[in-house]
Amino acid sequence: MIVSKFGGTSVGSAKNISQVIEIIAKKKDKNIVVVSAVGGITNLLVASAKLAHENKNYVHLLQEIETIHFQIIEELLPQNKQSKIKGKVKEQISLLETTLNGVFLLKDLSTKSQAKISSFGEALSSIIIYEALLHKGLSTVYFNSIEHIKTDSNYTNSHVNHQLTYQNIQQFVKEQKAKIVLAPGFIASNEANEITTLGRGGSDFTAAIFANALDAELLEIWTDVSGLYTANPKLVKQAKPIDTISYQEAMELSYFGAKVIYPPTIQPVLDKSIPILVKNTFKPNENGTLISNAASKNNLTVTGISHIENIALLTLEGNGMVGVPGISKRFFEALLLENINVKFITQASSEQSICIAIDAQDASCAKKAIDNQFALEILQHKVHPVVIEKDLAIIALVGDNMKSHQGISGKMFSSLGYNNVNIKAIAQGSTEKNISAIIDRKDVKKALNTLHASFFENQIKQINLFIMGVGNVGGKLLEQIEQQQKFLLNKLHINLRVIGLSNSKKMYFEENGIDLSNWSEKLVDSELTTSFSNFFQKVKTLNLRNSVFVDNTANSDLPHYYEDYLKQSIAVVACNKVACSSSYENYVKLKKLSREYSAPFLYETNVGAGLPIIDTLQNLINSGDEITKIQAVLSGSLNFIFNNFNDKNTFSEVVHQAGIEGYTEPDPRIDLSGVDVMRKILILIRESGKELELQDIDNVSFLPESSMQADTVEKFKETLIAETDHFAALYANAAKNNCRLKYVAEYDNGIAKAGLKEIPKD
Repeated sequence: MIVSKFGGTSVGSAKNISQVIEIIAKKKDKNIVVVSAVGGITNLLVASAKLAHENKNYVHLLQEIETIHFQIIEELLPQNKQSKIKGKVKEQISLLETTLNGVFLLKDLSTKSQAKISSFGEALSSIIIYEALLHKGLSTVYFNSIEHIKTDSNYTNSHVNHQLTYQNIQQFVKEQKAKIVLAPGFIASNEANEITTLGRGGSDFTAAIFANALDAELLEIWTDVSGLYTANPKLVKQAKPIDTISYQEAMELSYFGAKVIYPPTIQPVLDKSIPILVKNTFKPNENGTLISNAASKNNLTVTGISHIENIALLTLEGNGMVGVPGISKRFFEALLLENINVKFITQASSEQSICIAIDAQDASCAKKAIDNQFALEILQHKVHPVVIEKDLAIIALVGDNMKSHQGISGKMFSSLGYNNVNIKAIAQGSTEKNISAIIDRKDVKKALNTLHASFFENQIKQINLFIMGVGNVGGKLLEQIEQQQKFLLNKLHINLRVIGLSNSKKMYFEENGIDLSNWSEKLVDSELTTSFSNFFQKVKTLNLRNSVFVDNTANSDLPHYYEDYLKQSIAVVACNKVACSSSYENYVKLKKLSREYSAPFLYETNVGAGLPIIDTLQNLINSGDEITKIQAVLSGSLNFIFNNFNDKNTFSEVVHQAGIEGYTEPDPRIDLSGVDVMRKILILIRESGKELELQDIDNVSFLPESSMQADTVEKFKETLIAETDHFAALYANAAKNNCRLKYVAEYDNGIAKAGLKEIPKD
């Protein structure tokens, strides 16, 4: 015999119920079917009770509940079968309205009334599904859970009288010849036949009770996901179903947020070691997850990652706690009296503090209770008032194979730390099947993806790029990334994605990665106006692991934001030379921030473009060499210009051609002034371990005074034409000396300079 439980989403519409019936019809053996309320109905019932209690109009919610069920009937059953079942639904709605009216008039919402109102969801769904099964010609009998499942009088979270309930179930099933027994979950009654409910996960509990009473071979939990996953698939797209898992692992994952099953409710099947199979109603052919006493067969150290959101961290500390017996007893007793559940506990070995995690909604009540409990100690300054931290979450690694396996904690915490996920508290039980940590709620998605990549994804590293500047250099970079993406994934196991792009006018983001085949069109169509601060805030808000900010601009303001990126553990890669050639103090600070936040700060292309000059220089210094002298031709722009400038063309023509071919910036003054060369030699000097500022470099300009004083690009270009004779004389003099013109940067014995030199042709 198999017991099958179908949750609220599984019976949430006529289409879904038809799918459920199709699944049931394929069962060969006798099948116990337990159903929940139609998805969303229980919330409407609770809301209507609240409105009635507050003397507010609740009729519109009654109408909505009726409409939802009528629509299901109309889509599920032929017209000649509808009136009978609609009459039964109408009857239930009328009883519900009477109950709500009583709450409204008396302004009293007792737990007895709450249980009765909540029970209508399962009552309504089960009578509709029962009629639908009969219509399909399936041999079915209706099990009245209210009549046969007996509990105490704790109306909204009742305790089952197992002996009596098991006898009732066994007797009922024994007397029935029908192949299918359909039962509403969640609802029951006390000895006085008053309606009670089984609390959170009540339908699972009903199914588990049936399984135990009938010694079922299997309990099936049908839901909207294909079993338990390695992580929440809504947050981690790479998450995958777990084929087999032990009861203990399932309990740990479910406790820490995997909502497929609710641990306390399935205790009856654990008592008899009845396996549980979690299946997807909408993908019934998928394997699902089998939960049993057998150990996991996945051979993975970590079986899954789970989390709980909306957590508050409470800390009680003070010197007066050290060595004093009974502190913990009083602390937890205060919470017990307020019926507050503790999800996480850690205590310093010094006994100076106790730290707990609870639901955020209970934080204020808990603080008040604990502060009252220790009021005298607080008054005497032996203990500080409780400190509350909110907007937190618990994240947990779970797995039977974690026991005594070295390095799991280190791998977990180093992965999180590398991605700037701050850990506020840590707990690990002696069973070593769970490692839990408290983190900021905003970091949950990044933390889950980071840990999943570390423990489940064959070391494929996802790198998320945010690129500002998509002109000549940036455009070529995007072209190269598009070309190499598959190669990097297949050969180097690097999943390189571009998430954000920006030019001087627009910026565009796609959290799952931009299709680089049409990035320029998307950027043009974007409604987001470029802003350095807004770009940074978007990168920060997305909060993706292994984020890299790429600066392909020559903008002098953008490098001011490098500090912000590095402090978020976001790597910075820049061809922009402004940051490393700004004040020495800022240069040192950026290097320090890079080390402090484990965020690479890379600028190899600042000097020498694709040549490994900076890296080589760093390796020389790290191995103990000292740089005493540097001579370099560092400007590709000026090199192009002087290579092509001769007595057959004019200087202004060559500069114009350099601009067309992309060798100079749109404003050629940046290149021709020599400032770019000064920045490059300054960076090499600093990488050599010397402290120097830009103004310490002597720049001997070859430009005439009129060009130096031009205040616009157009005026500058006009001076190049007007000063043709000046530039021609420079070339003629070099030719006479059998030399070529090169713009050379030099550093020697603490003195740095840059300027045009005549270099022998050999």
